[in-house]
Amino acid sequence: MIGKLKGLIDSYSDDYLILDVQGVGYQVHCSSKTLSSLPQTGEAVSLAIETHVRETEIKLFGFANELEREWFRLLQNVQGVGAKVALAILGTLSASELASAIALQDKAMVARSPGVGPKVAQRIVLELKNKAPAFSGGEDGALGLQQELGEGVASSNVADAVSALTNLGYSTPQASAAIATILKDKGEDTDTQALIRLGLKEISG
Repeated sequence: MIGKLKGLIDSYSDDYLILDVQGVGYQVHCSSKTLSSLPQTGEAVSLAIETHVRETEIKLFGFANELEREWFRLLQNVQGVGAKVALAILGTLSASELASAIALQDKAMVARSPGVGPKVAQRIVLELKNKAPAFSGGEDGALGLQQELGEGVASSNVADAVSALTNLGYSTPQASAAIATILKDKGEDTDTQALIRLGLKEISG
């Protein structure tokens, strides 16, 4: 099985690229998000590869990193999610956004992906709930906080601070990550106004 390819980008299509590896052109299917992040034609790139072997074809799927490939595999464990739908989800949500949506049981966020209906989105957030932190891309603290918020067990000062930051236009993953960082340093007894002030400072860097 092919697990990784490194070569020059020969050409792009709507949902795949041709990767020239020492004179051999491999057709590699990627999510729209991955395709948009890759360099121009003629430049070098390295992709993590998932190989699907069927009776009539061998299909290669390419990913910018190992985490994206693991999500691709994990999503297909859910009934109704094949390779095409998994790629559509990864083309709409980043790994951290997907992990956040599952941690918060936010099926509407998952359903934003093309080809994903409410029932499939519901199955994804339910069946993958306990697996999301392992595939969060190293954001366990933020995800733990998001799970507490989603289940209504986060302390009021923390919940209010995250709510305030999201009301200011920041995403839930951004707000949760910032507050989670503050809590590690200052502790959970920090009052709401201080959390908001420090959270804004953390986000703005």
